[in-house]
Order: sequence, then structure tokens, then C-alpha cells
Amino acid sequence: MGRAEMRKAAQKKGKGGGRRDAAAASAAAAAGPGKKRFIDYPRWGKTGVRRWLPSWKQWLSAFLLFFATGVGIVFYLYQTTTVPQLKDLVKEQNTIYYWADGSEMTRKGDTNRQIVELSDISPNLQNAVISAENETFRTDSGIDPKGMLRAVYNMAKGGETQGASTITQQYVKNAYLSQEQTLSRKLKEFFITLKINQQTSKDEILKGYLNTSWFGRNANGAQAAAQAYYGVNAKDLNLCQSAMLAGLLKGANYYDPSKSPANHDRAVERWKWILDRMVITHNTTPEERAKCTTFPEPIQQKPSSNMNGEVSYLVDTVNQYVMSTDKSITQQMIDKGGLKIYTTFEKDKVDALKKAVDDVKAENLNPQKRPDNDTFIQFGSASIRPGDGAIVALYGGDGVENGHFDNNANATGVQVGSTFKPFVLATAMQVGVQTAKGDDGKPKRINADSRYLSDDLSEIRKPDGSLVIGDDGKPYRQKNEDAGKRGYVSLRQAMQFSYNVPFVQLNQDVGGQNVADIAVQMGIKKDSLADPKTPTFPLGTSTISPIRMATAYGTLAASGKEAEPYSATKVEVDGKERPGFGKKDTKVALEPAVADNVTDVLVNVAKNGTGTKTNTLGRPVAGKTGTTDQNKSAWWVGYTPQLVTSVAMWREDPNKHDRLSLNGTGGKESIHGGDIPTDVFTRYMKAALANEKKMDFPNPQPVGTEVDSSGAPSTATATPTQTPTQTATETPSAQAQPTQAQPTQAPPPQPTQGGGCVPGVDCQPTQAPPHPPKTPTPTCGLLGCTTPTPTDTNPPGGGGGGSSGGGKPGGGGKPTPSSTATP
Repeated sequence: MGRAEMRKAAQKKGKGGGRRDAAAASAAAAAGPGKKRFIDYPRWGKTGVRRWLPSWKQWLSAFLLFFATGVGIVFYLYQTTTVPQLKDLVKEQNTIYYWADGSEMTRKGDTNRQIVELSDISPNLQNAVISAENETFRTDSGIDPKGMLRAVYNMAKGGETQGASTITQQYVKNAYLSQEQTLSRKLKEFFITLKINQQTSKDEILKGYLNTSWFGRNANGAQAAAQAYYGVNAKDLNLCQSAMLAGLLKGANYYDPSKSPANHDRAVERWKWILDRMVITHNTTPEERAKCTTFPEPIQQKPSSNMNGEVSYLVDTVNQYVMSTDKSITQQMIDKGGLKIYTTFEKDKVDALKKAVDDVKAENLNPQKRPDNDTFIQFGSASIRPGDGAIVALYGGDGVENGHFDNNANATGVQVGSTFKPFVLATAMQVGVQTAKGDDGKPKRINADSRYLSDDLSEIRKPDGSLVIGDDGKPYRQKNEDAGKRGYVSLRQAMQFSYNVPFVQLNQDVGGQNVADIAVQMGIKKDSLADPKTPTFPLGTSTISPIRMATAYGTLAASGKEAEPYSATKVEVDGKERPGFGKKDTKVALEPAVADNVTDVLVNVAKNGTGTKTNTLGRPVAGKTGTTDQNKSAWWVGYTPQLVTSVAMWREDPNKHDRLSLNGTGGKESIHGGDIPTDVFTRYMKAALANEKKMDFPNPQPVGTEVDSSGAPSTATATPTQTPTQTATETPSAQAQPTQAQPTQAPPPQPTQGGGCVPGVDCQPTQAPPHPPKTPTPTCGLLGCTTPTPTDTNPPGGGGGGSSGGGKPGGGGKPTPSSTATP
């Protein structure tokens, strides 16, 4: 006991404790702490917090102990780490792809690799790689501590790791280790790099790196890359070619200039940068650099025979999905082999889609007879199960064996035209129009019976009533395909005949950004959308891939549930299944009533409007046609309850990547979405659904109210709009026209009265139409001229446009289904 403890004990016993207790306490104090402990902790003779605080000697001892232990572990790991022979590590494996039924589709991974001596690799390529990847390679220790700590930190956060920083580390990663991102692999990389850097010369390291690096085009190593891209041996590469190949090491998927125009632009910029770095690092002279004025375009890629037909596009699609789902899987890893990828692609449907495209092309195109019109015709198509997201079929092009390497099913850059209009209608039903307020003060939600002005060259107004001004500083006027003046029509009828003007005005009323947001919720990628503030945004100036258009329409088919598209159900790497693949949970993008009402409108399009070719299917179909400005693309996106399929058609010079007009293709004045694309859809769906029962779409529940555009006549006294009997033609134009033309102006804004029937939709004519029959005369639009039949008092045409007034509209009445709509 310490003195303090003994004193307290004595006090407790009181004065009568006696001399015996005092003597005992004194004896105990004199005896000290007893037998000395090896570690004096808790500390003897200390009280309170100090009793538990280690002394400086204990701190120093602990530090030295841990330091010595760490050094011992590092020494042990270093001594026990062995560097395998490179020849034993080059193991060729296959990545195997399976159809949805489990049968093998194809395999790849017979890696094109030829190991050569450093003397057989051009000094130009050696210097270009050093300048681009690790300019201090000749003098550094082979380790970049900052880079490794950063990678470990990123792994701890669960984020993506960055690549190895030095050539030595990259060589170790390429040749000796797997591509997995784990702490144990990083430790192995560290120790193997240390050993290699001490035991191996820089020339041997550079040789190993250049023989194991992935350059794309299934080429591993400099010799294989030189042959794949330029058809020469690695020792014969010139400075310009070497700089291009060195740029591929950063990621061939992004820098192979033959993959896409975007890749080409990136490759050229990196090529220039590497050449400039070579001058700065004294790996070439300014004079030699000056000789590289023209980018060295690579030769055409030689396709593998097991990738013919649509297989290469299926493999490309599923590879992109796999890499985006599991960031640790790279293209290099896939090419090296060892993966098993189970896809969602159904062989019979893939074959049926290809046959439909091939048959339609054979019947309509004749490049020998019409070389200026029938060449460079492209098709892209995707078929997806609504509510699930499984991609069951794709059409990506004519096949790599025919020199077509781009995957058209996932192509961007092709405007979608009027297939975008359903997004505008869905937004009006879900969000409401800003020109009318509900009882809650929010924008009033409308239905398909709401009426909008459809006259050609109508002025477009903002929600506050002010005019939309065009680029020329004058009031913007929306052009239709012809000069018809049909007055006010319901949105159902506007969609049926693809009138432009009602949807341009409706887009202003609901707000372009709201339309963009709804489109994204339905499955469209945000980066594929055009500027939502432009007046032509609702007419499909966005460039959306066929896969994503099918996804968005699938949301309508699934009563508002958006299912992300996927193309792999299971992925195994070296026999171990990776998580995260397969069907994802659906998201509610639209209210079921909204989605079902839009579907009801699109059923009418297929049955009575621009998509009547689909009637031969003999089952309920919904869909929308699309044709763009100058007839540069034509679309049909349609669906049944079981399957949604998009078909895009365009004309593009593969060498220049320039979009060309489809006018004159197939000997026709112009190509519309309701023509060839709808024909492809119908033929494919007949085969794809041959063994599936006919299903009806859900009966739509009421949504919104009739909110007519300002200036619409009262429903009780309005002149009926007759339903046209002529087959509708798609409206391609999304461009403002000269303001010199003088269209009929709408009356001043006045609130409309609620009413029963909607003229032109479910009312019987009570008076003469506003435009009496007359001798047919051609009316011309951007796609040429059309001549209405003598009996057609309200000929269909392309587009109409919103109201010429923008005040608060009236409205009313419950939704009344169209007499021509099929629920």
C-alpha cells in the first residue's frame, strides 16, 4: 500500500486502532512495491489518470517493437517473394459467351501476342512510350509511393483505383498479377516491383513491358500491335506511327481512332501531345517532330471469323455492360480470357431481326441501280422485354466481315424525330401545363382530348403569352410538312398524324426541362438529350440510341415502371461468379394511369395513324414514327405488352461519318418512319411473337382534364375537325421557316368553356368544315410535295404547332376516349 492508502486505512480504524496497526502499515510501506514487474503497467506508485498513462520509456519501447516487427515482416515478404518466369505466365484462355438458353454463342481470347527482343522494337516506339508513360524510367526506382498510397486509399473508400504510375509497376501488373483491385495484389505488386527493379536491367523491363502491354484490336505486345494497326513489323515503325501506338496504352477503347469519331479526336490530340513530350524529354528532335504533320491513320481492322454477322455487336454490347457494372473488369481482362458471360440474347430473335432487315433491304434497295441514293444505308435496332429490361435481340449492322465495325444498336448521333413526342405528352399528363392551375395552385394536368392549334407556320408562345423569338430575331413560326390549316385538333389526333405544331406549343406550356426530366426517368440518357430550351426540342433533335429508345417506350408498356436495360445475367471470372449482374429492381417513372393513357394514344397511331403497317401483326400494337429534318433519319418505336422494339434507319458515309439525306432512297421521294422502319418492325415482331399469346394493353384510367390551348373555340359551338381518311405521312421538319409567309392567326386568348364532346374526335359534324373541298393542289414541305385527295377536307400532314396565344386557357370535362383509339 502507498502512504496515502495506509493513512486512509488508519483513519477509518480511528484512534483506537492501536500501535500494532500503525506498525504494520509502516512495515508495508518500507517493503516497497514487492517483486519487480517486467512491464510496470498500470504504473506503481501513481494515482488517478497518471497511473494509466504510459511513461516515455514505455512509448519508446512500443515504437521500437512495432518498427522492428514491421521491418521483419517486410524483410520476410521480400525474401519469400519469387518472380515467376515470364514464359510461364503467358497462358492463353478464352472468354466464352452464352446465349440466353445456355448454349455457347462464341468465344474470344486467342490473344495475338508475339514476344520479340528489344532490338526488334523500333527505338521510336520505345522513346514514345517512355515519354508518354514514365519519362524518368531510366533513372527511377520503379516505385511511385504516392501513386500506391492513393490507390490503397481509393480502395479503402470503395472507389476506382488509378493505374500503376511507373513502367516497371505496369509491367508487373500486366505480366505477373491479376487485374483485381485488392490490397493483397497491391502488396505483391510492390514487392515484385522492388525485386525486378534490383535484379533486372532497365532494357529487360522495357522489353517485358512492350511485349505484355495491351494495345487493343486483340493485340498484346508491340509486334502484334504494329501488325494490327499498320501491317508492319515493330522494328519498322516510324516516329508518327509510334506516337499513335504509345497513345493506345492509356486505353485502347478510348483512343483507337477507328472505333468512332470521338475516339479519333481523342487519338489525334494525344498523338500530338506525345510528340511534343518527346521533344521536351529529348527523345526526339524538333526537326523530326516537324515531319509528323498528318495523323497516321491505321489500316482497317481484320475481323475474326467467329465474330461474323450480328455476333460482334452482341459481344460489344455485353462487354460494355459488364465493364460498366463491374469496374474491376476491363477490356484487357476480357481479351486475356478466363471469363464466362451469360447473355440475355435469344438466338431465334436475333436471327429473326437480322432476317427482317435483310429482307426489307433486298426488296427496297438497289445500290447498282441507284448508287447515289441506296448506298451507305444504315439500320440499328434493339428489342427489349418491358418491365424486365432484358435485351433479347439487336441489329448492329451488316457485320464486321463486311467492314462494318460500329454497333448501330447503341449508336448516338442519329436524331430520333417525332418518336420524342410521347415524352412531351407524358409530361403534360404527369406534371401539367403552366398555362393553367389546378385547385392546389400547381400546373394543371391534362389529357389527350385537350386541343391545340395545328395550322402550318403558327407562332409559338411562352406560358406568359409572349412570343418565342427565333434566331433571326423575329417571332418563331413552326413549319409543318405541308401548308394545311386544320385549326384546333386534339392531342390524340395530333399524335395520330404526327402534327408538329401542337407539340412544339405543348412543350412550351409544360416546360422543356420538365420534358427532359421525364424522358430521363423513363430511361433516356441525359447526355444524349439536346438543349431543352430550344423550340425544336420536342421534335426529336436529341440523338438517342435504339437501345435507350426501346427502354423508354418499354416504360410505357410496363405501365410506368422503368427497367434498366441489361445484357448479362451472370458473369464468372476464373470460375468465381461476380455479383451485380442480371435484372435490377424497376423504378416508378410515371403514374400507371399516365403511362396507360399515352399507350392508348399510341395504339391509335399504330391502328389509324402513321403506323398502319403494323396492323398486319393481328395483335394490339402501340408505337410512334419519327422522321427528322432533311429526311436524314427515320424511326419506328413500337411495342406489345410482351416486347418493345425500336428500328432506326439513316444514311451515313462511313469514311466521313457525315449524315446524308434519305430522299430518293429505294426510288422513293422520301423515307418516313411509317415506311421501311415500320416494315422491319412488323416482320420481326411476327416471328418474335409467333409462339406468344395475344395480349391487350391495360384499360387506361382517367387522368387529367381537357385543357385547351388559348384561342380554341368553345366545345359547344366549335366547328368539328374531320378525321382524315388519307394515310398519314410522318412529319420530319423541326426547323423554323421564313416569317414572310402569312398563316392564319389564332383569335385573341379567351377562356374556353368546358364541354362534352371534342370536335374531330367524338363529335358528329354539325356544320360545314372550315376548309371546303377543292381541286387538289400540291402542298410542299421540307420533304417535298404532297397532293391531297379531292375528298380529303382535312388532309394529314406534318405537324402543327401550339397555340398562338399564351394566356391562361380554359378547359374542362372528363377524358373521353377517342372513337378510333384501341385501349
